Amino acid sequence: MKPDLLEILRCPVCRGELTLAVTTRDGEEITAGTLACAACHVDYPIEDGIPDLLPPDERD
Repeated sequence: MKPDLLEILRCPVCRGELTLAVTTRDGEEITAGTLACAACHVDYPIEDGIPDLLPPDERD
């Protein structure tokens, strides 16, 4: 995921702004980390550069 994507992403549960916590980078690409919504306290993982923005009750 590119950091610029954070400007357009919103929480799918409440449409709140997301904050980024980076675990691993490959150059400019974020390969692992978490997107977090402060409004509804839901975290979304980033794995292999792909943010999983499914609501928690729809994840495996």
